[in-house]
This record gives sequence, structure tokens and C-alpha cells, in this order.
Amino acid sequence: MSGQTVSLVMAGSGGAGVVTAGSLLLEAAARAGWYAYMTRSAGPQIRGGEAAVMLRLGTEPIASHDDRFHLLVGVDWQNVGRFAAEIPLGPDSLIIGDPGEGETPEVFTRSGAQQIALPMKALAKKVPDGRPNMVAFGAIAAMIGLTEDIVAGVLRDTLKRKGEEAIAASLAAFRAGVEAAADFPDVPRLPAGKPDTAERWSITGNEATGMGALRGGVRFVAAYPITPATEVLEWLAPALPKVGGVLVQAEDELASINQIIGGSYGGVPSLTATSGPGLALMTESLGLAVAAEVPIVVIDVMRVGPSTGIATKSEQADLNVAVYGLHGDAPHLVLAPNSVADCLFTTQWAVHLAESLQTPAIVLTDQAMGQARAVMPRSAAVSFIGQREKPAALEAGVQYKRYANTASGVSPMAIPGMAGGMYTADGLEHNETGTPSSQASDHQAQLDKRLRKLTGYNYGEHWADITGDEDADTAILTWGSSAGPAREALQRLRAAGHRVKLVAVRLISPVQPEKFAAALEGVERVLVVEQSHSGQFHRYLRAQYDLPRQVRALHHPGPLPVRPGAIVEHITQWS
Repeated sequence: MSGQTVSLVMAGSGGAGVVTAGSLLLEAAARAGWYAYMTRSAGPQIRGGEAAVMLRLGTEPIASHDDRFHLLVGVDWQNVGRFAAEIPLGPDSLIIGDPGEGETPEVFTRSGAQQIALPMKALAKKVPDGRPNMVAFGAIAAMIGLTEDIVAGVLRDTLKRKGEEAIAASLAAFRAGVEAAADFPDVPRLPAGKPDTAERWSITGNEATGMGALRGGVRFVAAYPITPATEVLEWLAPALPKVGGVLVQAEDELASINQIIGGSYGGVPSLTATSGPGLALMTESLGLAVAAEVPIVVIDVMRVGPSTGIATKSEQADLNVAVYGLHGDAPHLVLAPNSVADCLFTTQWAVHLAESLQTPAIVLTDQAMGQARAVMPRSAAVSFIGQREKPAALEAGVQYKRYANTASGVSPMAIPGMAGGMYTADGLEHNETGTPSSQASDHQAQLDKRLRKLTGYNYGEHWADITGDEDADTAILTWGSSAGPAREALQRLRAAGHRVKLVAVRLISPVQPEKFAAALEGVERVLVVEQSHSGQFHRYLRAQYDLPRQVRALHHPGPLPVRPGAIVEHITQWS
């Protein structure tokens, strides 16, 4: 990326307060006029156990982590070594640990990073109600250039419910950390930013997804909580009533999707959010929504699979089930946002498309993107609002054809209670009126109609984000959270004189062969980048599109993210 950045990790056992300190640091960075990107990692137990927050702060918007971290602060080292593969360090890195809380794990010291002792617990004990995580916060703030006045404002706003004593204790512990770090070695120190918080958001991907749903017109949500999708529901639960909507916590995923099918059948744009195991349970009802042409949106915040996998870690391996998981020929929409900010746009667009085309839309985000918090420019409002085609008037004595074989494939959808608009909606094949039918001609006509409405629709230029050189000879093809590091790799490659472009696909299905061919015109070789063990996206592209002669794939499973440096290395070494 352009601009200066500093990357750091805070780690410790559950309850050590590293997530709290990381969140405070991110908020302070925002008030300092910097941009920020924060992800978190936890053990398989979801709550308790070890925890780590990874932050990258900079002078320009940030969409991914760097190749290595400059600073690792271990508030304690209990089981933190389990995160070693997710925390790449090098000889230029610095490790700060509390000597009273155990030895620095060898998996970190092997990196050659310089080590510094900071007795966080002992310093915190000198402060009434002081906490080691605030000492760590102070040390980090001093090293990267955060001033106390900004941090004090953040602490006062965050801790005001706990009272003045709590604020004073945190500030005192913070100052102890600042003083202790006076002689610490240098890490990148960011220049003063331009505080303009009114134009910036601090938002997670899951929160942006909820906002996109609301802006798109969703007014009914039914869902069963599941990591890492729960925050989508937590954001929507209080937000929906403000616009006349409602959220229902269902008893399981089967109930969730069937309830939103019912809500949408009643005329209310509806949505559910889940993760891989939940999506697997929903596939039968997704087929019902395809056959009955009921618009719904399913948010799948992907995590490591299969089965319950690793609930707290990220992976992009639900692509196959999202695209191919339905039985029969069941055309539907599959979309994927390419950044935290894009979660808002893509979800809003998905609602618009589902309503316009009367079909299910699956939106694939993932743990890394959904639970990442970013300080970013305020997203511009777009005008996508679900517009379902309804019959203007129904003529008395003429049978309503709910599934009329129209040229576009979209048939006006009557809402229950509309005079003359009665019809049968279920999963059985049917004729134009909705009457169940086993006739080959009806099956052919309805299959054609359901496919035609998706393939004949003009999706415009939103099908992908395309950046880079017009005359590129190399293209990076990617999707989802892998687009962030790919975008940074693109900048590095172009700065080094390579002619490269990036195609980050937002509309996974239906495919857009003409637009895809135009995007790759003149490109001689492509690198497909994704986070899956089998290279699902690579295989999907090969099955659906004409690719240049030279194609390579860079993919690995979660939870390790794709790093920009790996993409740069792959392309520069491609002779």
C-alpha cells in the first residue's frame, strides 16, 4: 500500500484484555487521523483460552496485513505459541514480554527478533486497580507516536460508565507503560495524521454487512447464532426495529431459512446469516426458494471446515457448496464482497438483485473479513433498494399466472391478500399458474425461465473490481478477503515496473463470460489467488471461463491468510 504503516500484535490468555487494549488502540489511531485494520484470533474454544489482536496502522486506508509484524507484545505467554504461524516475525521485529509471566515461546525467538523485557504485571500492581494490558497499551502508544491527550479522550469515552476511578487507573497504568518504553528500540513511528473523524468509520465487516442489508430494504431477519456470523445479527437486532423491522432468533438453521422464506413470501425482504455448517443445513430450503421463486438473502461468514472445523479461524472453502450445493438445476446468485467496506455495498446489491430477480442470493464473507475492524473512509450511499415486481392489477375472472413465462423470466409476484392473486407456492414443479405438474413441457419451461432471468439480467460493472494497468500482461484473479493482500501486491508490482491488473470477482454466479473476456483482453498469464486447500476458485474459473494459456494458482487453506509478499514473489519469479 502507499503511505507509512506499522504492524503489531498483542497476545495473551483469555481475560488478559488484549482485545480490549487493541480496540482502544484502534480507536486512538482513528482519532489521531490514521487509518487502521485489526483482526483477531482465538483458540478453538471460542471464549476463554488464548487470544491475539493483529493491528496495522497507517497514513492511508488499509485492506490487509503486511508480510511481517514489527512488534509483538505478550501480556503473558499462556498458549500464545499456538498463534505462531499467524504472527510472522523477522530479525527486524521486536518482542516485548513480561519476564514474570513466563519465557518467550521458542517459536517466536527463532525468528531472530530482538527481545525486550517489560514487567507489565509488576508495573500495574503499583497502580490501584491497574491492569497489565493498559501498561502494554502505553508502551505501544509511546513507540508508534500516539499522544496521551488522544488516548486519554478515548479512555474517558470508553470507560465513562465505569466511573472516574476506573478512568484514572487506566490512565495511570498507561503512563507507566509510556515511561517504561522511553528507551525501547525504534519501531516505525507514524507521522501526525489529519483528524477528520467525521469522514471516517470504525466498522467491522459483519457490521457493514448488517448496514448493507438495512440499506437494501431488509426488514425481517431470522437466524440462529453461529461463530463468526453472530455479530451480523447483534448489529441488526437493535437496528431493525428503528426502521419497522424485526429479528427473530430461531431454534436452528432449518427454522431460520424457512422463516425468511415465509417472511419474503409475505412481501417483506428477508435475510439470514450463518456460517458453513449452517449453510449446509439450509441447502434444501434454498432449493425451495429457487423453485418457488421467493427472494431471500443468506449471508455465509465462512470459517475453517469441513463440519465444525475451526470455528474461530478463516477460510474461503464454502465456494463449492454455495455454487453447487443445491440439488437439481437450481440457478441462484452467489456474491462475495472484496473488503470490509465492500461488505456494505455487496450485501445491499445482493438484496436488490434477489428482490429484482425473485431468487435466493448467497453472500460469501469470511471470519477474517467479518470480524476485522477497519478505520476507513465513510462509504458513499448507493441507491440499490429491493424492487420486487408485483402485478399492477389483477383482472376479475382471469386466473393469475404467478409463474408466467415472461421474456425476462421474471413474473409479477402477488402478495398474500391481494385480490385475485391466489396461487400455490411450493417445491414441486409447476405450470405457469403454480399448479403442480409432472409434464415435461412445464418442467422445461420453468427451468428455462428460472435460468433466463439470471443470465439475461444486466449486472453492469459491479460484477468485479478491476484495477491496474490497461495494457497488463499479467492478471491476478481473486475474490473475497484475498483481494486485500492482492491489491497491495498489485501496488508493489506496479511500483517495480510490472504491468499487472487485478480482477477481484464480486459476482461469482451467474458467470459473466463477455465481461470476463474483456477484462483479460491482452493478458498473457494469470495468477489465481485464494484461501482454500483444493483451489476451489481456480477450479471454478477453469470450468466456467476461457483463461489465458498460462495459468497458475496460489492457494492454501486457512487459517493462515494470504500475504502480499507471497503474491509478489510468485509473479516476480514467474519467468
